[in-house]
Amino acid sequence: MINSIYKELIIDHGTKPRNYKEVENYTHKSEGYNETCGDRVIITLKIEDGNIIDAGFLGSGCAITKASASLMIDALKNKNIKEVEKLFGAFHSMVTTDEVYNAEYLGKLTVFSDIKGFPARVKCATMAWHTLIDALKNER
Repeated sequence: MINSIYKELIIDHGTKPRNYKEVENYTHKSEGYNETCGDRVIITLKIEDGNIIDAGFLGSGCAITKASASLMIDALKNKNIKEVEKLFGAFHSMVTTDEVYNAEYLGKLTVFSDIKGFPARVKCATMAWHTLIDALKNER
């Protein structure tokens, strides 16, 4: 079960998300939509020389969707695209499998480690990540 400290972090980022903005002069953008619950996320990125200079998201949804997007963007800023793809793989594996994950590498993202026990919520936690990967392919 998700412990109370993790619940507090998810609630905090879900109710007061960081990076809630459209990036000015973004170079990449994508929109994700969960038909099951109606959650929507728009990811905008400013990428220069393969590095994420700025990132933001807009949208609506549950606390898990917003918290995941907020914490994801904190984690990917100032990383290159290869690092972001590796981070996506590690996060996705953590929330969908029983494989051992590197908590130090994932940092605050480990708040979602128990979400795999709630299959309906996995989509909420991963939607922003899938939208991010799509945005990396959708140059302006």
